Amino acid sequence: MKKFWLIPVMAFMTYTAAGSAMAQAQSPEALVKQTVSEVMAAAKSDPNIQKGDLNSITKLVEQKILPHADFSRTTQLATGRAWREATPQQREQLTTQFKALLLRTYAGAIAQIRDQQVNYKPFRGQPGDTDAVVYTDVINNGQPIELDYRLYKTASGEWKLYDLNVLGAWLIQTYKSQFNEQINQSGIDGLIQFLTQRNRQLSGGK
Repeated sequence: MKKFWLIPVMAFMTYTAAGSAMAQAQSPEALVKQTVSEVMAAAKSDPNIQKGDLNSITKLVEQKILPHADFSRTTQLATGRAWREATPQQREQLTTQFKALLLRTYAGAIAQIRDQQVNYKPFRGQPGDTDAVVYTDVINNGQPIELDYRLYKTASGEWKLYDLNVLGAWLIQTYKSQFNEQINQSGIDGLIQFLTQRNRQLSGGK
């Protein structure tokens, strides 16, 4: 299972803090190609990250990933129709807990980044697109693993990552079914409580 956890981590880590001006000027494909080698190198060169130190991994995420990922949009789409009924405070709590869940879930996989290779498939985007998918394969232990990145273009012209496809399973769709189950049982507050408890379990090594 761990080698598959590594794939979405690598996807998030292709979006470094390269600067908003660069993000606006580059296409989604160019942004991925230019930054992936830099971020992979950062992960492999930090001995604390390789040991799985959560503080070091969190720092890396905050510096390299968050500037180019829209977790609020990801959470909104995963929550579905219930997002419209949530208060601003509930939306903030959902986004915070979902972000923490992804970080804690993949912390161990981040520490495993070594010599994986990324093959880029022909880009299918067109000028004027505001939503795009970058298609790739990640070669892990000689095996190609399908990995696609979905991004949208903001009003300022910056591209933001908000969804991933790993082996045919989109992250948002995968979590949406789990989120809906919790919402149907105990509402938005129940989903927040579920995510909070899960994060506590993960922080305790469970």
